Amino acid sequence: MGFHIAFGSADLQKRRGSDLFGTTRPRVRRFHRIVWATVCLILLPNSPAIAQGTANEYQVKAAFLYNFARFIEWPSGTFANSTSALTVCVLGKDPFGKVLDDAIVGKRIAEHPAILARGKRVQDLPECQIIFVSASDSAQLPEILRALQGRKALVVGETENFASSGGAIQFVLDASRVRFAINTAAADRAGLKVSSKLLALATIVHDSAAGGNN
Repeated sequence: MGFHIAFGSADLQKRRGSDLFGTTRPRVRRFHRIVWATVCLILLPNSPAIAQGTANEYQVKAAFLYNFARFIEWPSGTFANSTSALTVCVLGKDPFGKVLDDAIVGKRIAEHPAILARGKRVQDLPECQIIFVSASDSAQLPEILRALQGRKALVVGETENFASSGGAIQFVLDASRVRFAINTAAADRAGLKVSSKLLALATIVHDSAAGGNN
């Protein structure tokens, strides 16, 4: 099944017009091209997915993880210097496989070399700037978010209510489209500044009464 890149909620898309990437949304079109270029780079040459403008779910999500970093400002002191590594971490069972390595390893983001780390437990992870929480750990999500409290990291997940529970970004599947939601309060608590360009493409969610404040 092929997956497409999309932004915002269905209601938001209706308000913006049926063609989300039309001439009235130049920022969306630019971001779409950036993400899709990354997807193409991590697909095999001459892949039918490129020709058809589609990719599998985790190729799209891997491209998003790489591109999210380009629109996030971490607190002063996060990096020892301008060439220190930016670390993307996967917590729990890795659903990406090699596709995430292809998207991250060897790339540079704002002069920082991007590297990848994986861990089964929070304590196994090094200092990470982006942490993807696998759906395999959904049952332990409240405990995981509490354990990540205080880390200056963009915490991303894909389980239901991830963002309203205190995660910063949640992937959402809508038919064959990959969308994302952002909890700005969660990003603020981590000391992160999210670009207005990224916020303009997301569905904004808030902490739920039962979650958040992690």
